[in-house]
Amino acid sequence: MSKRTWATVLLAMVMMAAVAFPVLASGGSESAGASGTGTLTYWSPFGGDSLKWDQWRVGEFEKANPGVKVNLVATPAGGVNTGKLLAAIAGGDAPDIALSDNASAAYSFAANGTAIPWDMSKITLKIADMLPGMQEVTQIDGKTYLLPQDSNVIMLYMNKKTFADAGLDTNNPPKTLDELDVLAAKLDKYTSSSIDRFGFIPWMDYGNDNPFYWGWMFGAKIYDTHSKKLFLTEQPLVNVYKWMNKYAQKKSPTEMKGFTSGFGALFSPDHPFMTGKVAMTVVGNWFTNPLRIYAPNIEYAVAKVPVPAGGRAGGTIFQSNVFLLPKGAKRADLAYRFYNFCITTAISANNFDIWRSIPTNNKQFDEVSWTQKGDPIYKIERELANSPNSGHAALTKVAAQLGDDLNALRDDVIYNNKDPLPLLQSLQSKFEKQLAQ
Repeated sequence: MSKRTWATVLLAMVMMAAVAFPVLASGGSESAGASGTGTLTYWSPFGGDSLKWDQWRVGEFEKANPGVKVNLVATPAGGVNTGKLLAAIAGGDAPDIALSDNASAAYSFAANGTAIPWDMSKITLKIADMLPGMQEVTQIDGKTYLLPQDSNVIMLYMNKKTFADAGLDTNNPPKTLDELDVLAAKLDKYTSSSIDRFGFIPWMDYGNDNPFYWGWMFGAKIYDTHSKKLFLTEQPLVNVYKWMNKYAQKKSPTEMKGFTSGFGALFSPDHPFMTGKVAMTVVGNWFTNPLRIYAPNIEYAVAKVPVPAGGRAGGTIFQSNVFLLPKGAKRADLAYRFYNFCITTAISANNFDIWRSIPTNNKQFDEVSWTQKGDPIYKIERELANSPNSGHAALTKVAAQLGDDLNALRDDVIYNNKDPLPLLQSLQSKFEKQLAQ
């Protein structure tokens, strides 16, 4: 099924769900007054080691709440951008609570009328106590639809040995985009007939995973939640794709595709940063864990991601994990209890220790083991988290499809050498019509 056809199906399902399940003003459910026992159906976005951790967390919750059984269902992104959660709502089989690791997609889901607002009088964490950059993602039209479990920040990773071999020093990281480009060229290692290494590939790792990331870092507005307007044709976003295309033009599209197609996944010893195929990459704090597991002998350093003039210097996109209450949730009373349990320091501590993820507020930052040990990477993370240039991009009801289309646009630019402006103008027109509906 094409992306366009799938988007049409999703829109239809949203409308069906909105009709089938009117919003409950209290943020509760028809069973909100039930006893504190029973089964809570929880959809988790995680897999692999993250899922094992989530299963441990569920077990701890069940121990602390005798009489409550949690039915944990593992589904990518909590089902919010796969159609699975919409289908469950439309079919009258919604989970009681869902966690998404894609905040933009979750915001899009909730903004389309398929979630119940949280009653903040029942939540131990207060919005005002959250880091400023995290507050906006919780709100839609003055109501709280998304609540963060934790978040992550994005950093530049540099391979120390590769730098040393090129006569460079990771203690002097690039501070501007121009410096990054110069450094990347010095770290490139290829000939007319082969590629041994690229210093940097902008569309690798998080540059691929989050289609709004580079636009945010370049200073693009993308979407304004207050005016509810889209800004896809502004110069900063155009500049993103022109900049990427300069990297793509180092070799032919066929060679670039061939080189990157052989890359291993983030959680594997074949990842190009671990094999030395790429000297620098942009990815979140969670990358420290697979590096520890799969490449324990690699020495690396991290730095804040450099930006061009006018960009969001010293900032980051927050990669937040957010909880929502789907319409049709039958045990919202247990969902509130589960959320309050999940954000306690005792439960979050293990998560922070493994992934170096960050809490939603500065008070809890002080309690994290990385802070108490004076970890230099975590110090950078906290600085990024508190930057006024940090936040969540593209908080709009069309975020999920817009992200897919922007990735397709990027590929058209870097592999087909297309001019990004006409492509962005086309997307602007397309999504303005959708937002007006």
